[in-house]
Amino acid sequence: MLNTVLLLATEAMEGTEKGFGLDFNILRTNLFNLAILVGVVVFYGRKVLTNILAQRQSKIAETIQEAEERNQKASSALAVEQKKLAESKIEAEKIVATAKERAKSLAAEIAAKAEVDVARMQETAAKNLGAEQERVMMELRQRIATLAMESVESKLKGGLDDSTQQGLIDRSLAQLGGR
Repeated sequence: MLNTVLLLATEAMEGTEKGFGLDFNILRTNLFNLAILVGVVVFYGRKVLTNILAQRQSKIAETIQEAEERNQKASSALAVEQKKLAESKIEAEKIVATAKERAKSLAAEIAAKAEVDVARMQETAAKNLGAEQERVMMELRQRIATLAMESVESKLKGGLDDSTQQGLIDRSLAQLGGR
């Protein structure tokens, strides 16, 4: 590189007869400076730039690979979750169907139990009614017997003479012994 600069300086000296000095022609000096800068950048920067670009390319490739792996994992996880969702829906449908069947059977069971309870209540009510009728009849009989006894006692106290008493005793003895 230094050789190139010296060579250029020598040629510049030979081309001009003034010698070594400052060139105030902006176009010529800018082109010369630009050529030197491009040469330095190409010579030294090629390795650095190549290394930077290679590192960047490998990072991009790694990032793409990681993204593809994450995408693949996410796709497989999505498939698993969709399968679980489908299984859950099927299970939910089974549970609903079972619950409906259970509800129907419970409704039928409750209706049958209600019919049995109604029949038992009717039977109990009929028994209670019969028992109540018997109790009322028994009370009526007792009341009638009591009233009859009171009536007989009042009649007996008022007008029972000896001949009537003897007739009652004979009739009672005949009924007891005669039959």
